[in-house]
Amino acid sequence: MEDFKIPTRKAPRAAAKPAAKAGKPTDPALLSRILASLDDDKAEDVVTIDLAGRSSLADAIIVANGRSSRHVASIAEHLARRLKEAGYGTRPVDGAAQGDWALVDAGDVIVHVFRPEVRAYYDLEGMWSVEEPKKRASR
Repeated sequence: MEDFKIPTRKAPRAAAKPAAKAGKPTDPALLSRILASLDDDKAEDVVTIDLAGRSSLADAIIVANGRSSRHVASIAEHLARRLKEAGYGTRPVDGAAQGDWALVDAGDVIVHVFRPEVRAYYDLEGMWSVEEPKKRASR
């Protein structure tokens, strides 16, 4: 007779970090480090979009351009390395291999680095600049 293993349940995941309270300011040191890294790597057209109170996704989004696919990947990888060296832990980087659009998840701040034509196509600034609809007064 063969030995059968009884499947065991995996240990439950740790509870997710509670969502930030609306209006909680972004860590100024984190924001400052990100902007300094982008400046050091010659990122172009850097825009910061404040999302505090508008989204539970993040407190801010930073959008920047790189001149080429190689430049985009380099900016994102350098930013992730600098954040790790500053004690913010390992930061995930997505899309750097392709170089059209790289995303660095810095926790409360999400950084998007684009080639200019890709940035124009997705228009993140336009998407987030739309004002929230005003709540209608209940009758």
